[in-house]
Amino acid sequence: MKALIQVMRKRILFACTMVMIVGCKMPNKPLLKIKALPVEATVSGDLLTGPAVLNDPARFVWGGSVVKGGDGRYHMLYATWECGDSLPAFTDSWVLHSKIAYAVSDFPHKDYKFQKIVLHGSVLDGDSVAWDAQMVHNPHVKRFNGKYYLYYVGSKDPGVQPKGSKDEHVNRRNRVQQYQRIGVIEFDSFEHLMAGEFQRSDVPLLAPRTRVKPNDIVEPSPEGIAPKPDNIIVVNPSVVQRPSDGKYLLYFKGNFYKPNWRGVHGVALSDSPLGPFTISDEFVFDVKMADGKIASAEDPYVWYHKGHEKFYVVFKDFSGKITEGKPGLAIMESVDGIRWTKPVDPFFMKKEVVLVGGDTLKVSRLERPQLLLDEEGNPQVLYAACAIVNVNPRTDGSSFNVHIPLERK
Repeated sequence: MKALIQVMRKRILFACTMVMIVGCKMPNKPLLKIKALPVEATVSGDLLTGPAVLNDPARFVWGGSVVKGGDGRYHMLYATWECGDSLPAFTDSWVLHSKIAYAVSDFPHKDYKFQKIVLHGSVLDGDSVAWDAQMVHNPHVKRFNGKYYLYYVGSKDPGVQPKGSKDEHVNRRNRVQQYQRIGVIEFDSFEHLMAGEFQRSDVPLLAPRTRVKPNDIVEPSPEGIAPKPDNIIVVNPSVVQRPSDGKYLLYFKGNFYKPNWRGVHGVALSDSPLGPFTISDEFVFDVKMADGKIASAEDPYVWYHKGHEKFYVVFKDFSGKITEGKPGLAIMESVDGIRWTKPVDPFFMKKEVVLVGGDTLKVSRLERPQLLLDEEGNPQVLYAACAIVNVNPRTDGSSFNVHIPLERK
């Protein structure tokens, strides 16, 4: 009997060992690796042209966000503003004149056709004191529960500041830039959006709580106040619903000066896509450099991957400190949307575009990443603001949006 018990124990131990090896082994941590496919475009001077590019000879084009509609078509909202020798260069004109336009296509990655300007600064309607009077910029379109939501950046000119104040020498361009906030518009269909059938809010959805900068700052916070993630501005909205509790998470960028500028990020939470949103004091995407400071980044696009049961973010890495390589687009991941870590390979995409002819084009700007996803959360198309040359001093509309098809590696 004793011998039989020993034999049974050995068999049970062997069986449990096999279960651990075959059936109970922890699965490999899923990795999201994508490959950029060639785009249907060719180089024409300082521009890309072709089906996979949206440009406009009369305007600068910047930052398209796309959603698939209930009609099966692909709807893009993007920033645009007039160009020409009589207007300021790009680096100033986007702050002073940006508008939001609408384009549509039967395909996710090409053939987007401009329809009309759907939103502009309220000053053009005679309202110079609205929070978004001067400009509207960086649209981010989402669809929740059968309705569409346009999140956007708006600003106004708070006016010349008193002599002797900390902000008396701040010019108009920088006053407007420092007053940027985030708003949202809810609409039922893109036909309604084009017809102006929506309610424009009298107050921003999100505004900064601190205004800390060593000098040249409009309406600074009192001395001794510590800057929060939403410092001076809140811009570049990205919104996702968290499956675990149904809350809506709105990610944004703020500005830090310690002593030099860098972009930092925060998150606000709400039970509704229309808010109100409560801003967390925690920083997100906060990769520390060797000196302990947060690496500079901007333009986050956040989404939830159902198959991997985690959040991902793609954003612009200014210096390459996040990707530990050259500047480009970086990727991070999170289980709860609040605490973020770098994956094994944090590089999402280089600053280049592969053309259908086989050439690889290095570009000066590849930013404002926005994605089209499949039902699981796999990226299908990357939409990015792009420029071949340094566009900052230009007045000729030499920026465009490029639509890059993606596939999983």
